[in-house]
Amino acid sequence: MLQLTQVENGIRLEIKVQPRSSKNQIVGEHNGALKVKLTAPPVEGEANQALLAYLASILKIPKKNVVLLKGESSRNKILEIRGVNVESFLKKTGLK
Repeated sequence: MLQLTQVENGIRLEIKVQPRSSKNQIVGEHNGALKVKLTAPPVEGEANQALLAYLASILKIPKKNVVLLKGESSRNKILEIRGVNVESFLKKTGLK
């Protein structure tokens, strides 16, 4: 089950990133985290920037509303997404 936490301004969730994929896509839930494949390599924060931009475009929110809280150099990251609730996040990402 995907672990999503409703916080004051939005939601918080764990993401498992798989860099250097053939395309950007949300794979689904993986051990409580949202698994996301990205085309960007894990070099100099490129995958992090690609992740933030990709999620912002799917959710149709400004990129500044997607904040990396933890996991700068790890495949496992914790993000806070502002201006979105759990329901709309699941709907827009196709997880519901």
